[in-house]
Amino acid sequence: MKPQKEIIREANEEKILQAAEMVFANYGFKGATTEKIANEAGLPKANLHYYFKTKSLLYRTVLEKILEEWMQAALVFDKYSEPSIAITHYVKSKMEFSRNRPFASKVWANEVIHGAGVVSEFLETTLTNWLNDRIEVINKWSKQRLINNVDPQAFFFMVWAMTQHYADFEKQIQILNKGKPYSDKDFDKKKEQVTALVLASVGLNT
Repeated sequence: MKPQKEIIREANEEKILQAAEMVFANYGFKGATTEKIANEAGLPKANLHYYFKTKSLLYRTVLEKILEEWMQAALVFDKYSEPSIAITHYVKSKMEFSRNRPFASKVWANEVIHGAGVVSEFLETTLTNWLNDRIEVINKWSKQRLINNVDPQAFFFMVWAMTQHYADFEKQIQILNKGKPYSDKDFDKKKEQVTALVLASVGLNT
């Protein structure tokens, strides 16, 4: 059993990180302040700085956490040898991330759009290595004729665009949906449709 102090620390860090996602998404790095983040987390500003000494450290931690969770979602490519199962799990997990963590997706998009000053190293090392491993899986499936021959990099770019769109362009979607956000039922239909489109792009049927 964890000591009470450790439980409190983990709970406070999680509150801060969730609040930071929202504030960084809404204000960007420059517009965000630790005071705004502390207020959103419901903690004194001094507490925030106890866990994260600077805004830059907190921002970097948020971005690292987002990338880590995205990469975790792709472990299905190692777990399942059947393409349709692996791809279905991956696409649906990406859609769920957009649904449940829209601020996280927006923070990442804003960072990259503005030159990826903080995540350049992640992109050049961690994400590049991760993508190369996934590309090997797609190429293997193509050689085995389990899926159509596709450009693996283009395939992943397509999946990211189709799934993260639901977070990054959430307001646009709401306006085009007669001013209303998608209900859970509506979103489930979109999730199934996007999954079917991705599967069809490599010659698989749902």
